[in-house]
Amino acid sequence: MKHLLASAALAAMAAASPALAEYPDGPVQFIVPWPPGDFEDILTRMIADDMAKATGQSVSVVNRPGGGDGPFPGALEVLNAPNDGSVIGSFVIGVPVVGPKIDIGIEEDSFVPVGIFLTYPFVLAASGDAPYSNMAELAAYAQDNDVVLGHFGAGLTPTKVSFVAAKEMGFEFADDSAFDLLDCNTLSSGDADVINTTLALIEPCLDEINVLGSIGADPIEKLGGVQTLAAQANIAPLELWNGLFVTKGTPQEVIDTIAGVAEQTMASEAAQTLMQETGAAVYWQGQAEAQARIEADRATDAAFNAKLAE
Repeated sequence: MKHLLASAALAAMAAASPALAEYPDGPVQFIVPWPPGDFEDILTRMIADDMAKATGQSVSVVNRPGGGDGPFPGALEVLNAPNDGSVIGSFVIGVPVVGPKIDIGIEEDSFVPVGIFLTYPFVLAASGDAPYSNMAELAAYAQDNDVVLGHFGAGLTPTKVSFVAAKEMGFEFADDSAFDLLDCNTLSSGDADVINTTLALIEPCLDEINVLGSIGADPIEKLGGVQTLAAQANIAPLELWNGLFVTKGTPQEVIDTIAGVAEQTMASEAAQTLMQETGAAVYWQGQAEAQARIEADRATDAAFNAKLAE
């Protein structure tokens, strides 16, 4: 049914504008600047599959992990591609928000959002025997005790939110370290006291640990009454999201075609089941809303940087 809906959406748009009949007129690539297997990769592959079925064209997903350079090598590949919709980026918040600040050739208007479709289910978690089960208890404990934070990288949005929340609540982590993997073993081994990770990685031991808070605008439904860090620390919500982007100058008709397919994909049973099973937020936020969200996130990120520099 979802493929029929996507085909119908494309047909309706094509009837409204003859230019749409020309797109895509050849192969389309989605660039995912991370290794395969995570949420953004799974959902982007669903979109690509639906686009191929709806258009009859070859549509592929290419993973371009950047190692220590994060998503930026993949983003630059999209930036250097033609602005005809033949190459589409599947990017996290860092590309449009952080990219323009690091002098690598990405400007604030280099990319145009097609839409945002995913919020990652990041949390702060501690072992079950830790003497704190929420952020207020952690803040009180940290006044007289060292607490080590494990994260995926100091520059990542969820890590920055953790640092800002701590500072706003009157404490700092005694030390922090970047890990390639943060799961139940990280806590049980004592490598870190608190970890900043995704819900999927700690779900096997969820009944044996303390989830101190979730990182995002809204609580994660699977976690019951666990509050967000934003609510507990009274800070602006900033979350790690993923969206589709094309280069500046891409025709609006092309953007609308891509969005029509992606929106249907996010409403599909497969995508919604992924959300229910993992705690990830799966939705479709269109171009205008996505652009407004990016502008708001840029302002929040700048405020967070200023707070951490105090």
